[in-house]
Amino acid sequence: MQSFTERAIEVIRGIPPGKVMTYGQVAAWAGSPRGARQVVRILHAMSGKYGLPWHRVINGKGEIGLQDFYHRELQVSELEAEGVTVTAGGRIDLEEYRYEPE
Repeated sequence: MQSFTERAIEVIRGIPPGKVMTYGQVAAWAGSPRGARQVVRILHAMSGKYGLPWHRVINGKGEIGLQDFYHRELQVSELEAEGVTVTAGGRIDLEEYRYEPE
């Protein structure tokens, strides 16, 4: 049986270019609807090691949650390179860009 962390990594890896998922969405698909904060920790600790597309995961309001200027700008740049429109305030239209796994 896979752990929550393993399932979350699988969900994150499955987000296609040009789409986003929220932390809560990843948590729910990985089997723990209340595990959004754990998804944040997984992304922080394991994105480099597992080559995760961390930039495709945003908060539930459709906003980039990162406060650090460098990483926030990097996330915007990565998303825009994939065709995602990010407003000046760091918002992404979830109606248009949210990914729903099958």
